[in-house]
Amino acid sequence: MKREELTRYLDEILDAGRFRDYCPNGLQVEGRPEIRTLVAGVTASQALLDVAVARAADAILVHHGWFWRGEDGRVTGLRRTRLRTLLHNDINLIAYHLPLDSHPQFGNNAQLARRFGWLPEGRFGEQDIGWHGRLEKPDSVAAITQRVGDELQRTPLLIGDGERLVRRVAWCSGGAQGLFEEAIALGVDLYLSGEISEQTVHLARESGVAYLAAGHHASERYGVQALAAHLAERFGLDCHFVDLDNPV
Repeated sequence: MKREELTRYLDEILDAGRFRDYCPNGLQVEGRPEIRTLVAGVTASQALLDVAVARAADAILVHHGWFWRGEDGRVTGLRRTRLRTLLHNDINLIAYHLPLDSHPQFGNNAQLARRFGWLPEGRFGEQDIGWHGRLEKPDSVAAITQRVGDELQRTPLLIGDGERLVRRVAWCSGGAQGLFEEAIALGVDLYLSGEISEQTVHLARESGVAYLAAGHHASERYGVQALAAHLAERFGLDCHFVDLDNPV
């Protein structure tokens, strides 16, 4: 498959141009023009690059790419090593950040809802990144916490009353603790995100709305995985999702 054909398809289905993001979405580093083998992962770390090299991949597809707003733009040290790995091996780097959180089918939030059995009802927050909905059957905070931990294979951090009955829930993958106050205003009983900040604890205690920090990496594994599976099915690409453990 031609590189331009693949990136054009991804840009279109993820509606990448709609988002005001913190990094460029789409093709970030140009490699060879023909793509047959693709390695997918959460973050374009050196470890993932090394796996791609070992598997003779033509492209890497990630959620967390490079060239973040406000970063030091100099190509030195670790940045030089990473970039040299791609250029020396002629590997394409393709990344989608907010588009891969938001997408109604392949997005991280859509995938979390499917895995947890939550029924989406709407969006909230800047650029409608956050999702809210309801449970098919009300359940306790403690039971939901256990289910989330089992599904993500990581023990979440719960701030709140485990006995509280949950009917309505809001969620946003990754570092979306800043949306908690908006979620509270929606009248939910529980909010889930990947990370937590100091002030989040006080909001949870004072509002009574439980907060579940499920892990940034753990909550963002499934979007890129679903997207890679779709590419394999639609275009016959040889796609490999690589989950490199991250405790955060």
